[in-house]
Amino acid sequence: MHRMILTVGFALWAMGIGAANADGEKAGEFDYYVLALSWSPNWCALEGDARDSDQCDPRHDYGWTLHGLWPQFHRGWPSYCRTTVAPPTRRMSGEMTDIMGSAGLAWHQWKKHGTCAGLQAQSYYDLMREAYSRVERPAIFRKLEKEVSLPASLIEEAFLKANPDLEKDMFTVTCRDGYIQEARVCLSRDLDPVPCGRDVIQDCRLKNARFTPIRLHQHTKR
Repeated sequence: MHRMILTVGFALWAMGIGAANADGEKAGEFDYYVLALSWSPNWCALEGDARDSDQCDPRHDYGWTLHGLWPQFHRGWPSYCRTTVAPPTRRMSGEMTDIMGSAGLAWHQWKKHGTCAGLQAQSYYDLMREAYSRVERPAIFRKLEKEVSLPASLIEEAFLKANPDLEKDMFTVTCRDGYIQEARVCLSRDLDPVPCGRDVIQDCRLKNARFTPIRLHQHTKR
């Protein structure tokens, strides 16, 4: 039975099935980055509240938080890469909380994606912060007073308007369970906008995606 499983697994690998990502790739070998931004109130509504995450505590007013900066191939992506680089310290991960919401997320992003960047841990965290600072987050979303349902395309339009260097093929919006989930921007190794690969473009086409404002989420948590 064990030999049969191995044989089937090899056959699937040979056909390219399930090979969208490649664990254990060599660090530093990738084509571009994907900067992923999460709308914190929606993340809290979907899963953060159930986890009792500090990110969702009413004392915070997180809007677009940094989910990660992911090394990407033109097709597929590396993860959990082989590296001899020392992992980040707790202090280093804790210092990312202001833009990521939690030290745990920062650590996870390093382990899964940062190991593939070919950088020292602090340099990767610094690069994530730099990438986050280069993308203008539209201020209009912080001004909403109540939950709205809107076309996901409006999120894209707002980001493109706020970032004139971005073009439609460099940006995508994702949804989950009826909510706006993330805004993703494709960047070069130098953090300049570049076209995304086909497997990154996952444009949400919902016409009535839910969008929870910061103030409403704070109010419901009290």
